[in-house]
Amino acid sequence: MPPAPVESRAAGARNAASLWGKLHGFGPVVGLVLLCIAGTLLNGEFATVDNGLNVLTRTAFIGIIAVGMCFVIISGGIDLSVGSMAALIAGCVILVMNKTAGSLGSPMLVVALGMAVALALGAAFGLAHGLLITKGRIEPFIVTLGTLGIFRAYLTYFADGGAITLDNALADVYAPVYYGNLLGVPFPVWVFAAVAIAGAFLLNRTAFGRYVQAIGSNEQVARYAAVDVDKVKVLTYMLLGVCVGIATLLYVPRLGSASPTTGLLWELEAIAAVIVGGTALKGGAGSVAGTVVGAILLSVISNILNLTSIISVHLNAAVQGIVIIVVAFLQRGRR
Repeated sequence: MPPAPVESRAAGARNAASLWGKLHGFGPVVGLVLLCIAGTLLNGEFATVDNGLNVLTRTAFIGIIAVGMCFVIISGGIDLSVGSMAALIAGCVILVMNKTAGSLGSPMLVVALGMAVALALGAAFGLAHGLLITKGRIEPFIVTLGTLGIFRAYLTYFADGGAITLDNALADVYAPVYYGNLLGVPFPVWVFAAVAIAGAFLLNRTAFGRYVQAIGSNEQVARYAAVDVDKVKVLTYMLLGVCVGIATLLYVPRLGSASPTTGLLWELEAIAAVIVGGTALKGGAGSVAGTVVGAILLSVISNILNLTSIISVHLNAAVQGIVIIVVAFLQRGRR
């Protein structure tokens, strides 16, 4: 039988690549559905509404940070400091709120000030990262590895090795931000949804989103195309910092305190959520929707481990680490 024409073989290869791309995009969703089925079979309490809302609420913090991390990784960067950044922001917010409680008078104004401080600090830390990486010409890994230690060390210093606790009167006013709900859905879930929708719009429907993807695909070509690469990179790190600030202002009323263990391993969970959601580690390709699914998927894994005795809950971080390695292995050569 004569060999197939070159054109036919090329068309077949393109069709196969297109089919693989579609299957790869639906992979996180399929994995989440299979995990939910397994969780239901292992423990009947898994499929309850209360448990579902609990999973989404606990996903909100990491999910919001992961949305910002998605932009950074798509642009070809990384940030290892988000957990320590969240801890320092939480400590600073509590200190500012406790300090101004007497002078401002209204507890609501104090809480509003604390929220503004969280967002401002997140943006400032992100700006510092962006400038060090773009103007200082230092690798993102090195910059954020350094600030990881700096942020947590300063929180430990401010807390004198212990915990910084929010004043009880302010804690009562602030509590509904985490424990309140709208239409039966906790506020953190609504905020997570809003951040995800805004992030998806920014990535897919704006010039900034196209520039982020272009830089991650080929930074040199993006420069030739007159893209202000340094500015876009700085903005991605600022966006991530703001996302960390939003997650932190939602997290503070949960416990009403900040300690050296606050935000521990959040960077691992955020990065895992992004790459499990299908974002290429080498940059240039990814989606906010996939990141959201990835964050929920990791929370479902933790929830199943908590509800069953398959393995110890103390191995949650190990499971996430294994997931990162497996997904990175599957993404070899992908760009």
